[in-house]
Amino acid sequence: MADDVITLLHRQHATIRTLFAEVETATGDKRKDAWHRLVRLLSIHETAEEEIVHPAVARVNGGEPIVDARVAEEHRAKELLSTMDDMGPDAEGFDTLLVQLRDDVLAHADHEEQAEFPLLRKVHDQERLERMAKAVEAAEAIAPTRPHPGVESPVANLALGPVVAVVDKARDAIRKVLG
Repeated sequence: MADDVITLLHRQHATIRTLFAEVETATGDKRKDAWHRLVRLLSIHETAEEEIVHPAVARVNGGEPIVDARVAEEHRAKELLSTMDDMGPDAEGFDTLLVQLRDDVLAHADHEEQAEFPLLRKVHDQERLERMAKAVEAAEAIAPTRPHPGVESPVANLALGPVVAVVDKARDAIRKVLG
């Protein structure tokens, strides 16, 4: 049986938790690498949720206020993530912000798991949830790899996402070459 969207997102949440622990404990180049992997995963993960998951939840009776709260959380996290990415993991004050980001992101994941995921499971059959997983994977494949605060709606993601994704991926390639 293929992954459904809930299983896929739970697995990504677990990876995000692991990456936070890596960033917190690693040093030097290993810390930078873990940080870049975390930024990338958070960026593509949130974009896909904004394009696929949140609209599906918003269409459920009572789902709109739940989605509004998650989008507000995502916006705050993107702002902080963007600031931290500009600073870099070796900057003074980074560790303090990392704790704040970790706490915010993990609380956000818990809110999704407790509020959004049960609604999806309630209104969609297994086949639909599996198709949603494939849609999330497709959205992630073309998503920006860096945070872009203010781009949280499905329309904004679809209109701006591919353009900023190309720029992000070029920056990622340059960063990789330069070390």
